[in-house]
Amino acid sequence: MATDCNHDCSNCQENCAERDPSSFLENLNEFSKVDKVIAVVSGKGGVGKSLVTGLSAVSASRSGMKTAVLDADITGPSVPKMFGLEGRVYMSKMGIEPAVSKGGISVLSANLILENPEDPVVWRAPVITGAITQFWTEAHWDNIDVMFVDMPPGTGDVPLTVFQSLPVDGIIVVTSPQDLVSMIVEKALRMAELMNVPVLGIVENMSYVKCPDCGKEIRIFGESNIDAIAGSHGVPVLAKLPVDPAIAEKCDTGNIETVDEKWLTDNCSSLTEVIRQK
Repeated sequence: MATDCNHDCSNCQENCAERDPSSFLENLNEFSKVDKVIAVVSGKGGVGKSLVTGLSAVSASRSGMKTAVLDADITGPSVPKMFGLEGRVYMSKMGIEPAVSKGGISVLSANLILENPEDPVVWRAPVITGAITQFWTEAHWDNIDVMFVDMPPGTGDVPLTVFQSLPVDGIIVVTSPQDLVSMIVEKALRMAELMNVPVLGIVENMSYVKCPDCGKEIRIFGESNIDAIAGSHGVPVLAKLPVDPAIAEKCDTGNIETVDEKWLTDNCSSLTEVIRQK
């Protein structure tokens, strides 16, 4: 930056950090390697981002990729519970050692650094965004093929920090069928465009309930317009996930990695293929 900089880049030829967005990217530590980073986002809460993050990680791991999850939802972390992880992570000479699930998925979350996981995280935004940066830079991410970042809802400080600080290869947008949510999807898609981050596709959660007797798909939230929204932005619909009590039970008991393989194959195979192609 020039010594007389007035922060107006329009008439300046200097190639400085303020002009180059990539200069905000944070480096991994010397012992870490992550090939691809996929952020799972939505414009609002309660649509199932953590579920989609967990299922995506399980699907990627089963397909042979070494997989990790960075839980960026600092004030509402739920990833460790889904994977049955308890206790606190520790520091080695190579950095913070993420917890590892029974299936070999590396996980780092606020709930794994708190003394009591039930304690609320009452932190201001700079501390929260600083913690996310530390999860990326100070952890020992050991030769990870794909990392999924479970984002908090909205388009505020945390998504901005992730998009600017981590080398995000693409995002998955999670939604539900209600018309109100379609407006929120538009916000998430437009933020991705503003940040120049590719959208890998959309996952619609709670799309339907399957009748246990006849197998009919019942759309309890009405017909969605997700295909039209996706088409207008030129992105694929990767999956339409049902309301399934069996999946909820497995998440609640820390057994997301035991979700039926055919269910995962039917619903998440296209997502895994998109990740492999990035």
